[in-house]
Amino acid sequence: MITESDKARVIAAIREAEQRTAGEIFCVIAQQSSDYRLVPVAWAAAAALFAPLPLLALTNWSAPFVYLLQIIAFLLVAMALSHSRIRFRIVPRQAQHDRAHTEAMRQFYAQGIDKTEHRTGVLIFASAAERYVEVVADAGINDKVSPDVWDDAVHALVSAVKDGRPADGFVAAIERCGAILAEHFPPGALKRDELPDKLVEI
Repeated sequence: MITESDKARVIAAIREAEQRTAGEIFCVIAQQSSDYRLVPVAWAAAAALFAPLPLLALTNWSAPFVYLLQIIAFLLVAMALSHSRIRFRIVPRQAQHDRAHTEAMRQFYAQGIDKTEHRTGVLIFASAAERYVEVVADAGINDKVSPDVWDDAVHALVSAVKDGRPADGFVAAIERCGAILAEHFPPGALKRDELPDKLVEI
């Protein structure tokens, strides 16, 4: 998903941005935020639930035989919808965004972004399968800026991910986030380099 040369570009962008601010930037890209394996099961259960109705109404087949067909219908639908290309198409967009947001928050805490001394960490998170991007800022930053200040960074990364250029998107998002951090947390004001400069791929 991200080549080593692209990772190096992103890391260089983080270091350059952090030269102008005492804030911290950390990047995570996920192939997908969930495998959604229960979604095909739910669709298959619904199909199996209603499959016997026309059979019972229009045929003289015995209840055990219809029950067998119901089980077969469940298995066939579950297997068909479990293919990755189909599975993501049947997951509601809001459910995908909810899962991706949950993963973004999990990464925020798992990577220790909330542990900076003055709560000046920013996570730039992208989930490719869901085409979801979020900037998660810690409390020290949220006290100074409104959430919509990150919209340009999010838009830049979303557009690039859609075009298959995630590294370009991360670089653009880092530049925008860095400019905001520099305005409110100039270099030297706070302790530097509390988080590693890296792009984590999960």
